[in-house]
Amino acid sequence: MGDRIAIVGGGYMGAELAQALDGKADVTLIEQNSHFVHSVAMIRALVQPQLLDRALMPYDRLLKRGKMVQGRATGVDGKGVTLADGTRVDADWIVLATGSGNGPAFKPGESGIAGLRAANARIGGQIAAAQNIVIVGAGPVGTELAGEISHFMPGKKVTLVSADASLFPMMPARLGNNLLAKLHKAGVKVILGAKAEDLQSLTEPYAGSLRLSNGRVLTADLIVPAIGSRANSDLVAALPGAVRTTANRVKGDPWMRPSTLTNVFVLGDVLDIGDGMTVVAGSRQGPWLRKALLALIAGRTLESVKPYAPWPKGKAPLLVPLGPQGGSSFLGLFTTGDLLTRVIKGKSVFIPKYRKRFGLE
Repeated sequence: MGDRIAIVGGGYMGAELAQALDGKADVTLIEQNSHFVHSVAMIRALVQPQLLDRALMPYDRLLKRGKMVQGRATGVDGKGVTLADGTRVDADWIVLATGSGNGPAFKPGESGIAGLRAANARIGGQIAAAQNIVIVGAGPVGTELAGEISHFMPGKKVTLVSADASLFPMMPARLGNNLLAKLHKAGVKVILGAKAEDLQSLTEPYAGSLRLSNGRVLTADLIVPAIGSRANSDLVAALPGAVRTTANRVKGDPWMRPSTLTNVFVLGDVLDIGDGMTVVAGSRQGPWLRKALLALIAGRTLESVKPYAPWPKGKAPLLVPLGPQGGSSFLGLFTTGDLLTRVIKGKSVFIPKYRKRFGLE
């Protein structure tokens, strides 16, 4: 087979893989949006909207030799990808990195970049106007949002609700305990072990009341659902032999293949192979797939490549800033606090790093 590689999805994993293979293979990156959305920064952009323009990055400088095709992929077979307008992108190897969806202010939906901008303005305005805010879901998005609001908009009453009995229960206990203490110090009220029973929306903030499984009823100017991502897996799930698992993810074999099509791979949030749905948790997938694809182009068999090994359970790093100055992080071997969290992520939320990748700085 040849060296034509089609990558569907220009999010974190797809864009990085396309750039890593640029010049080493004939790469075509297929992405339906005009700009890369640096979703890590979208949380802060709700309370600092001036960040939005810097966190939306055009694709035109990402690849030097490869090709960028803007369009929505609607079909995949063993010979290439079909787009919504009927265009065909022929390929020898296909990578599906279709990512995941979240609330409308965090990731673009069907309305694309214009819709994301509108959601940022609408929901950011709601947060600015509200005095009593309840955030439902204490994963990375919900916890970071509580920290951003308490830092940039002090004086607001912020309550964070989690169905789990502790913060980040799948991580070392010290991480959750440290974050809980810092949230309390910042004035955020945290309710643990209480499931929201009557959310009016899973994605859109609204004003009203919320009944919890512990019998409490909370009333707020704004209730913000932050209950986790779901994979954009329709394209992958349509492949022969593909199997969906939790959160709409699709199971992959030890070589990150989701179906009986042996030249089709899956990457990132949509892949259920043992890694979590965070940028850092998926960070080892791209380098492995790059090596595997280069081996295939060189004529080796995939079985000669060592199978992919996901992060050991509870060992993937997790960085949780609470505003630009503080927070806590687990770095694989140890839990650290304000200083390293601020230096690594909190101060810049990685905006300069990604603008450099996209040729903007």
